[in-house]
Amino acid sequence: MSDAQAILAKLQALIEAERAALLSGDLDALATLVENKSDLLMQLSDETSLSVEDLQPIRSTLKRNQELFDHALAGVRNVVDRLGQVRRLRQDLSTYDPNGQRQAFGSQDQKRLEKRA
Repeated sequence: MSDAQAILAKLQALIEAERAALLSGDLDALATLVENKSDLLMQLSDETSLSVEDLQPIRSTLKRNQELFDHALAGVRNVVDRLGQVRRLRQDLSTYDPNGQRQAFGSQDQKRLEKRA
């Protein structure tokens, strides 16, 4: 097996591990995997013996993982947005009086730390 083929095999295994981490939500493992993937891609960029056909399987799995990354990022953004909404709801309560005018009631204990068991 040539050096290029060995790098491709390592890269394919790493991409599959990255996919598994994405599907399981293991965001901590992703940092190491992405760093290792970047190193392998740099090594692969120096190889001239590879054809486009050799790289096609890697390209398609990288594209698949990129879609998973995009979905994971969208999920994280949704969680951040929802947490912001909940925080704003806890800080301010708004109602309407009998005349249809909005009344805001600020939270009296905004600085209180809540500890749960």
